[in-house]
Amino acid sequence: MRLRRLNRDQSLYPKLSFSIGLAVLCATVLATMILSRAWNDFAEARQNLYDIQYYRQILDAANFLSAERGPANNVMSESPSPSDASLKRLADFRARSDAALAGLAAAPEVPFLLHDHPVPSALLAAVTAALAEARDKVDQVQASKGDEAKLRAMQQAIEAMFDVSDRFRSVVTWRSNELISHDSGLAAPALIGQMLADLREYGGRAASEVIAPLASHQRIPLPNIIDARQSQGRIYEIWQMLHSQTALNAVPDLAKNQAAIDALFFGVGMDLIDKVIKEGKDSTNYSITATDLTTRFVPTMKPIEDYRMAFLDEMVSRFSMERDGALRLFLAVALATAVILAVLIGVLLAVRRDVFRPLLQAHEEVIGLAEDRPPAARADLGGAGEIVRLFNAIDVLQDRMRERASLTSELRVQAETDGLTGVLNRRTLDHIAQNGGGRLPADETLCLVMVDIDHFKNINDSHGHLAGDRVLVDTATLLKRETPAGGVVARFGGEEFALLFACPDIDHAAHLAEGIRMTLQGHRFTIPGGAQLAITASFGVACGQRSPRDWRHLVERADRALYQAKSDGRNRVSVAPDVVRRQASAEGGRRMPIRGSR
Repeated sequence: MRLRRLNRDQSLYPKLSFSIGLAVLCATVLATMILSRAWNDFAEARQNLYDIQYYRQILDAANFLSAERGPANNVMSESPSPSDASLKRLADFRARSDAALAGLAAAPEVPFLLHDHPVPSALLAAVTAALAEARDKVDQVQASKGDEAKLRAMQQAIEAMFDVSDRFRSVVTWRSNELISHDSGLAAPALIGQMLADLREYGGRAASEVIAPLASHQRIPLPNIIDARQSQGRIYEIWQMLHSQTALNAVPDLAKNQAAIDALFFGVGMDLIDKVIKEGKDSTNYSITATDLTTRFVPTMKPIEDYRMAFLDEMVSRFSMERDGALRLFLAVALATAVILAVLIGVLLAVRRDVFRPLLQAHEEVIGLAEDRPPAARADLGGAGEIVRLFNAIDVLQDRMRERASLTSELRVQAETDGLTGVLNRRTLDHIAQNGGGRLPADETLCLVMVDIDHFKNINDSHGHLAGDRVLVDTATLLKRETPAGGVVARFGGEEFALLFACPDIDHAAHLAEGIRMTLQGHRFTIPGGAQLAITASFGVACGQRSPRDWRHLVERADRALYQAKSDGRNRVSVAPDVVRRQASAEGGRRMPIRGSR
């Protein structure tokens, strides 16, 4: 029972540690889920910022390709002898377009933990091939002879440049779809960015449709007029859609550029195109030259470019702020989570140290008190007042238990020993002989020696009871000294003592008793007053087994042997007659009891 309780007590510590670990694990899992959500928001904001920046790079390339038509138109208009300034400007625009395409074709440097979907090489290859073909046609215009030939050559070159823009528009559309599939929140900036690129493209196309007839002094062909009007229709349609995006008007720079587009592009640029179409529809009498058209029309498209740049700047700034905000939120959540986990772990460890461990120690000490075990060394209890008061109560209980144990021990001594001589009393001797106790072996023969002081009444009568008490005390001391190790000495009653010890046979016990008799006979007892006395004693020896029934027979035989020793004259050792007879029968002879001299 005690072992089971001890094992159960010892298992409380690992159970407590397991419970604390489980609580910390659950809190960690919950914190990980919260941190994971915050990290995903931050990672998504980073990805969106990277995607919108790369999308801006594509839109810039689209703008460069569209803008290259302006200096190309100038060079073709001035053919066959274009100015050096026009040629240099065309070369610069071509270099800018080539650099933009090369940047898209190169492997991008993707930041850590971000993914990228570069523009398919097939799309870029188609754009590059179309661009090379268009440039060849632009360069061949200088070799054209006559106005009609020049018109055809310029128109073919312009349409080739349109084809370049159309092919690159598939790149813009592909990237826009990629953005929307990754995050639907990017749909608005992707589509608006594409509309702004189209606004710039179709604005340039409207002017390019009339530049060739104007440069070659020919009437504007009907297909050119139709295409120019279609481009203008697309422009107005796109602009109306952009006007419906009220959120754009809330940005000051966008609102400012929007007003500039209305005033300059639609108020001046479109009117200029309408004027040229009206003049070239039925005659070749133009009021301006092709160079004048390019010089006056291109600046009207600058507000469109400014609007596009301001919009993209606003998008990049917004996504940068979202990324920074997500990062701050992630760091705040991580810090708060770390603090909460630290506090939780600290609280759990403090509760384990200051509450559960002291309670388990108190539990162990109470069980120890119940099982009469000595108290173990007590660990530091900390500063919890309730715990200190609990152990103060246990200390009081321990003091009371020690007092009770001391009283119990005293009562046990009083109940088991003789109050005068300090040896065991008869009741205790009976218990040991019948039930076991002391250091007596359980499976060996027990020998009982009964000792009776000769003429003890005369000592009391002649010297007083104090002298008799002194003789009894000294006799008990001598008997304890002479009794074999493991044996017990008891006062059997009055002046009688009993010695109980393990012995191999009756002869050994008889010789031991004889030695004690002689020692007692030669001893001088000092009584109160300083006088010395010499006394003798009679001994009765018997042997038997340990059991309640055998013990009674053993006492009877030893008592008869003692009576025989007294009858034979005292101061002698007598062995129980029945034991002697059994031994004699077993050995084939008879051994007489040992007798001492009077």
